[in-house]
Amino acid sequence: MISRPLLSTAFRQAARPAPTFAPRFLSPRYSPIPARFLSTETKAAIDKAVGSAPVVLFMKGTPETPQCGFSRASIQILGLQGVDPKKFAAFNVLEDEALRQGIKEYSEWPTIPQLYVDKEFVGGCDILVAMHQNGELAKMFEEKKVLVPADGEGSK
Repeated sequence: MISRPLLSTAFRQAARPAPTFAPRFLSPRYSPIPARFLSTETKAAIDKAVGSAPVVLFMKGTPETPQCGFSRASIQILGLQGVDPKKFAAFNVLEDEALRQGIKEYSEWPTIPQLYVDKEFVGGCDILVAMHQNGELAKMFEEKKVLVPADGEGSK
């Protein structure tokens, strides 16, 4: 038998009208980043950066001198995977505050580093580590043809 409090709660919830304003504020992906409304100039600069190479990493520091452990780990993973340096570009977000904040809003991802492959956002360091460990990253890089060619390939 259903207890009275449980039954009355169910009726109250069923009788409540659904809010009509809620769908306007719901987005398909929750973003903990407060919307700053990315400026047109910053968005254009990020679009250009994302399209500058098949593999693009927004990081703290440079590949030679990463300025945080997550950026260092991301660079190490890309090296272990064998990403071709000719098909790779890195952008130091510490040099430009608009880029540092803008990239978070652009991708709707709250942390840096951020990896893009063929203009598509892949994820941050935690995603790269997981994809590296389960083999997805190697498969993706191979499919996108961004790895250093093996000896004999492409030397003609």
